[in-house]
Amino acid sequence: MRSSEHRRQSLRHGRTALVAAAILLSFAARAQDLGVIGPVYPIAEPSLLEVILSKLREAEATGVLARLQRDTQTNVKRGIEQPSPVARITKTTKARSFYYDPSIVVPYAITDADGKVIVAPGTKVNPLDTVSLSKTLLFIDARDAAQVGRARNIIDERGGKLKVILTGGSYLDLMRRWKRPVFFDQQGQLTDKLGIRHVPALVSQEGKRLRIDEIL
Repeated sequence: MRSSEHRRQSLRHGRTALVAAAILLSFAARAQDLGVIGPVYPIAEPSLLEVILSKLREAEATGVLARLQRDTQTNVKRGIEQPSPVARITKTTKARSFYYDPSIVVPYAITDADGKVIVAPGTKVNPLDTVSLSKTLLFIDARDAAQVGRARNIIDERGGKLKVILTGGSYLDLMRRWKRPVFFDQQGQLTDKLGIRHVPALVSQEGKRLRIDEIL
């Protein structure tokens, strides 16, 4: 009896072990391949061009784009009609005269089309040797009515043989009023090169140099 009961218990333990093994194998199989549990989407970034176009369309719809265009046109027109005044240039309070020598020293050899040296390095060259200043230059700040009036008198005194260059104010306004060309010293390039610090200032040629007179 005991032997028979022992065999039945062994069979029950064996079946339990088989069931446990089957369950473990089932879990292992599921762990290897869980399958698709939801929709899968590709990872993608929005096109930069599409983002820009979207922003532009939004700006156009809300009127922002039109306002920016108007502001840009206004700023460009203002910059053309009345450029930024030259910094550090003030009104003359004490007359003074000085000279500017435009000579330069050539740092390297200048050759012609055949390679022949026509100017040796170290040569001092003065452009006034070949080109003369055709007209006296008059620098003024057109924001000052007194300077504008003085410039008009000097033009008349010299029979119009004068080139007016502004350091401030609207050159287009003066051109319309005077019916003659008026220029602007963009970014102060001329006044800086010539050493002009105060206006009105006259620039004329004297021999191989330029004479600058800051006048009252």
